Amino acid sequence: MSSTATKPPQSQLSTALAKDRLGVAAVVFFVMSAAAPLTVVAGVVPTGIAVTELTGISIAFIACAVVLALFAVGYVAMSRHIENAGAFYAYIAQGLGRPVGVGASWVALLAYNMFQIAAYGGFGFIANLQFQEWFGVDIPWWGLALAVWALTAILGVRDVAVNGKVLATLLVAEIVVVVAFSFADMFSPNFTASSAPLDPGTLVGAGSGALLVMAVTGFVGFEQSVVFSEESRDPRRTVARATYISIALIAVLYGFAAWAMISGAGDDVVGRAREESSALFFNVASDQLGSTAVHLGNALFLTSLIAAMISFHNIIARYAFSLGREGVIARAFGRTVPGTGAPKNGSLAQSAFALVVIVVYAVAGWDPLVNLFFWGGTGGGIGVLLLITLAAFAVIGYFMKNPHGEDFWHRLGAPVLSAILLVIMSYLAISNIATLFGVEPGSRPTWVVPLAFGVLLVGGIIWAQILRSSRPQVYAGIGLGARSASSVGGFSAALASTDEPKDHL
Repeated sequence: MSSTATKPPQSQLSTALAKDRLGVAAVVFFVMSAAAPLTVVAGVVPTGIAVTELTGISIAFIACAVVLALFAVGYVAMSRHIENAGAFYAYIAQGLGRPVGVGASWVALLAYNMFQIAAYGGFGFIANLQFQEWFGVDIPWWGLALAVWALTAILGVRDVAVNGKVLATLLVAEIVVVVAFSFADMFSPNFTASSAPLDPGTLVGAGSGALLVMAVTGFVGFEQSVVFSEESRDPRRTVARATYISIALIAVLYGFAAWAMISGAGDDVVGRAREESSALFFNVASDQLGSTAVHLGNALFLTSLIAAMISFHNIIARYAFSLGREGVIARAFGRTVPGTGAPKNGSLAQSAFALVVIVVYAVAGWDPLVNLFFWGGTGGGIGVLLLITLAAFAVIGYFMKNPHGEDFWHRLGAPVLSAILLVIMSYLAISNIATLFGVEPGSRPTWVVPLAFGVLLVGGIIWAQILRSSRPQVYAGIGLGARSASSVGGFSAALASTDEPKDHL
């Protein structure tokens, strides 16, 4: 028999992600790298304090961890029944209906792109300052951003395991720095154990929504453990363990680091945050660790931003892959690189979009730190919070239709409780958006961001209805991943092998 007789067709080689590549540790590395410990602690927290003048961030991290852990109970349970790189898109489609799922996927693409591209602004701004200090050269922020953009674009089409090794190396170094500098903060001359970062009253006072969004921004990425389910070894255990480990690590690490920095900064932490910006975290510990350690910390802060870029880039590419594989968007996005399993076209599209944004900001002369890094990251945080809220209701909807295989706590108890809490958080986030952005109520940023997410949600719902009438086979496969109508074997075979209902209107 000739060799070509048994060779799988090209379509099979190029429409699947690589299998059995990732264990629990590797998925945690992807999740934690997206959460970007040093970026949050040294970047988001000081900038957020400067913009909002709020210091109750540690208790906000703890509160978010509790809510998200409750959400994860049903979310992880649902992952045992649905394996799809589209994550929120697939879950919402299965639980709330295909049209809402498509709308959610468009919201997800914008929200995660905001995170990914925001990192370029933060990197360019901080690297510009550091290059001037280290080497005496003034390289425009956008030139430095383009350099790491090229690196991210190249890694985006490589084997996911290669990305995992890079992220693992960077993440371990980040965590070591965060812990070391946090303990050093406790020995700074100005240290006084402050109760402000842990004051529960800040969660019900003015600006509580802004605090919660800042905290949620630090957790973004935890939910992406299921994105890598198709590439994981023993997905059921891997996804569950990676999700809970990530939530616990983020809450403890971020809450402690923020408390130590604020306590060590002295009475005027807001003023220092405005003046020193991202350098505050390192400056507070400088008396104890010396200038060499501070330079090392700043260098790892930059690599933290790079790690976040790589991680979010992989997440976005897999969302596009999932939509393309099912035919919801151009099928070209559902193709992967034979051998590596990388979703090439989704990766290239994300790179192109990021390039356009960097160029626009550079030409317009907009502030890369506040207008791109902070606004982009926190705006993306609002989008992800809204997605998590929808997903909480999707879990309830799914298990009401498919109650088998899970107990009451996993099916309804935790999901209902988390949905109520997430609705409250989402309301506070939207109502406090002016405080979050540090602008006047009613100004453009306060309505542009929510409006953009709303328009995309409605646009996706309308597109799904168009697919329903014009391409019913594609519509029928929405949210089914590898079992969709566009997969080998056809939709009829998929229905024969699944216990999910044939239609979710």
